[in-house]
Formats: sequence, C-alpha cells, structure tokens
Amino acid sequence: MSETTHDGGVALGGSPSSGEGLTAAELAAKYGLSVSGARPPLMEYVRQLWGRRHFILAFSQAKLTAQYSQAKLGQLWQVATPLLNAAVYYFIFGVLLKASRGMSHATYIPFLVIGVFVFTFTQSSVMAGVRAISGNLGLVRALHFPRASLPISFALQQLQQLLFSMIVVFVVTIGFGSYPGLSWLLIVPALVLQFLFNTGLALFLARMGARTPDLAQLMPFVLRTWMYVSGVMFSISGILAGRPEWFIRLMQANPAAVYMDLIRFALIDDYGRSHLPPHVWALAVFWAVAVFAGGFVYFWKAEERYGRG
Repeated sequence: MSETTHDGGVALGGSPSSGEGLTAAELAAKYGLSVSGARPPLMEYVRQLWGRRHFILAFSQAKLTAQYSQAKLGQLWQVATPLLNAAVYYFIFGVLLKASRGMSHATYIPFLVIGVFVFTFTQSSVMAGVRAISGNLGLVRALHFPRASLPISFALQQLQQLLFSMIVVFVVTIGFGSYPGLSWLLIVPALVLQFLFNTGLALFLARMGARTPDLAQLMPFVLRTWMYVSGVMFSISGILAGRPEWFIRLMQANPAAVYMDLIRFALIDDYGRSHLPPHVWALAVFWAVAVFAGGFVYFWKAEERYGRG
C-alpha cells in the first residue's frame, strides 16, 4: 500500500526493512537509482565519451564509406567535388574578376585549391553537425550512449575525408613549384586546431538543430556568406589594400581565414608572413579552445533532452 506523507509525497508501503515511509525519490536515492537518460556530471560525461571512442571512430568510418556508396566513382567524389568547385571559382574570380591581384599564376592556383579544400572541411563539419541529432533520432531513441558521440564522429568523418583529399592538395602545390620542406610540418598542428574548432561548431549546431530542424535549410546560406568573407578565393590583405588597418586585421581574425592562411603559409613558398595577421597561432589556439570548450558544455547541458518530444 501507499500513503500520503506530511510533505505531500507518496510513501511506498511494505515492511520497514523495504523502506516503509520513504518517498519514491528517497527510495531511489537509497538504492542508487537514477532517472533514465539523466545528464551525468561533466567529468563523468567525458569519461563515458572516452569509453565510446571505438564506437565514435567506427561510426565515422562507416559514414565515410557509405557517403558515396551509390555513386559510380565512389570515394573519388571526395576529391572531385572540391576540385570542380575550385575550377569554377578560378574561372569566375581568377579569370573574370582578377581576384588574384598581387599573386602570380603559380601561387594563386594552389592558394585557391587549399582554400576550397580547407573551408570545405569546416563547411561539411557544420552541415553534418546540424543534422547529427535530428537526422539520427532512431539511433538516439533506441540506444543509451553519450549523444556528443554523434557530432564528434561526424567531425572526425570530415577530417578523414580531408586527409584523403590532401594528397591532391600536395600534388597541385608541387605541380606549381612549391616543394616539401620543414614548413609542411606546420599543417599538422593547424589541422588539429581546425578539427577542434570544427567539432565545437558541430556540437553547438547539433543542439540547435535538434531543437530547430529547419536550421539545416538556413545554414547553406550562412556558410556561403562566410565563405565569401573568409578569403577562400582572394587574399584578404590584397583585396582590402587601402582600407583601415584595424578592419583588415578584423577580417583576417575570422577563424576560417586563420586556418586557411596557416596551411597556405605552410605549403606555398611565395605565401609569406606578410599575408598573415599578427599572433596568428595564438588566434588559431584561441578559436579552437574557446569554440570546442563552449560547444561541448553547451551540448552537454541539454543531454537529457535529445530524442524526446
């Protein structure tokens, strides 16, 4: 039997040894029970994610394999798509609009190819993040696991895709006269920092997209605008020559521009320090740490709400 307690709670009936006189909440606390799907403490959540690291990697690899499984060229589209985009941008911006001002032909083509591939890494991570929860509701509702596994695995999928595509970037760069040197090693920390930044963005947008699925329809317009102001097709310092110095530095501090310029600086011999903003590595670390940490905490705070409603 059950009876109402003096504080309005419901006491569970039974013998004293079984918890007679305790409310349901008190009885659950006594025996270590918790609400299904409750959000764990932050450090416990991190520990759970680390325990799922093999699932995160396997899920990202499976998604990468399945991405182009219906296309005859298969995984070659990972390289062909950004290369075709680069060809279109070269015709429009390099030939028609002369956006290559201040750069030779041999510098501008690898500059453009690197910009397209590196920005595509961020763009694809964002789009995958928006749909990470809303596009996988069956998995979210069927299985118990840290939901951050999904946006992290999608960002990891895009990193693997970029690493595969970097072979083409290297070929183009070498083909236009920039040969491997010690500076090429700088792409490793640059890509690690960009991956952290992309993962943070994916986490931010995964929570937002879970609540507002229509965000996935808006993001292509936001990303296209971001691309045009990030210097994918032109050098920011070159195109803004004559503008106030503070405005040029502000545009160069854009995180997408920071990571593109670091990789261009590493790979292209004629792309010197004059094209980089002051303290560029400090900016890269700041964007990576701030966005990743902020995105992770923001996503974790809504952990118990994903897949419900």
